[in-house]
Amino acid sequence: MAKYKTIDDFQVKDKVVLVRVDFNSEIDPATKNVTSDVRIKAHAETTIKELAEKGAKTVILAHQGRKGDPDYTPLKQHAEILGKILKCPVKYVNDVFGDKAKTAIKALKGGEILVLENVRSWDQETKTKTVDEAAKTDLVKNLAPLADLFVNDAFAAAHRGHASMVGFTAVLPSAAGRIMERELKSLSRALEQPEHPCVYVMGGAKADDALEISKYVLDSKIADFVLVGGVTSQLFLAAKGVDLGKKTMDFLAKKELTQFMPGIKELLSKYPDKVVLPEDVALDDGGKRKEIMVSMLPTELSIFDIGKKTVDKFGKIIASAKAIVVSGPMGVYENKEFNYGTKGVFTAIANSKAFSLAGGGNTIAAIEEYGVSKKIGYISTAGGALIEFLMGKKLPGVVALENAVAKKKI
Repeated sequence: MAKYKTIDDFQVKDKVVLVRVDFNSEIDPATKNVTSDVRIKAHAETTIKELAEKGAKTVILAHQGRKGDPDYTPLKQHAEILGKILKCPVKYVNDVFGDKAKTAIKALKGGEILVLENVRSWDQETKTKTVDEAAKTDLVKNLAPLADLFVNDAFAAAHRGHASMVGFTAVLPSAAGRIMERELKSLSRALEQPEHPCVYVMGGAKADDALEISKYVLDSKIADFVLVGGVTSQLFLAAKGVDLGKKTMDFLAKKELTQFMPGIKELLSKYPDKVVLPEDVALDDGGKRKEIMVSMLPTELSIFDIGKKTVDKFGKIIASAKAIVVSGPMGVYENKEFNYGTKGVFTAIANSKAFSLAGGGNTIAAIEEYGVSKKIGYISTAGGALIEFLMGKKLPGVVALENAVAKKKI
């Protein structure tokens, strides 16, 4: 049973509902235009649409980038995109909690939607705070008196202890939005109550994350096997004592990844049969794919993918799984010469009868490219929040919802 309330627990007709969403989108640095509406669409077609149809006065709080970063922009175009997706007028005000914002909120009618300015235009938003500290900020003190309910739908930002994420839960009735609810339920199936065998597939280049996740899920007996690919597998092989060659080792050192080798050695020593590494790799030989067994290393060529034997080996383990979590590609999947590993492993996951969960930008891009997204049990749009959840860490935004004070019913 969920520890938090949902929209189902409240009557929202003609009530002011303050909704924290994650509209943080890809931005063209030259034009400052939004180039992907994936996150806006996800919130629009679920939580926002439902609240509007139920007659709520929906007020949206969101962020886009951080001040000083190329992807930091106002939310006017996000509001326009939202309106196009919902096929209805969406109001926007270039103010977060000042007089313009308050006036706009007070003027709302049931069923109308208002997008407030980028919450990170207020400098205090990016400061980590406790719930009590956040509740005392100008943001909460100015907006909370105008609202009847706070809905947190921004799972992708739930790892941030920011005022807009945690402060309102101390002073308003609070609920999880549909995206937040869906993410938590799906992650629970893969982390808290997985069916066994449970297989984690760790790829990409974030070896520190892969190490911490692997350690947690193996120590906690959540995962039965961890399959390792991508740049991460190169570091794992090196930690196992495989001489990869000077070029690869210099690359790993340049990326400051070799510092994680002691921890990986300890993990491999503790779980020699549960952490599964590549037995062959694909090299970049003048732009062409050349496969060799790991036993034939070192090489002066760059390693760009796992080999066919490894794909077969991973595929057999995946086929027997009942729960699968995948994060990160198996190689340089953007290059058709070296997408065999990623395509093979992701297709095996898609064809499996297991519940599967996928997350991470490159993972999602590859899944969409190979046309297998409909066969994946759940695709998470979260980045850092997903990784921290998989590490077993408590997310401030989720904890705040679970601990939300019991206020009078609206």
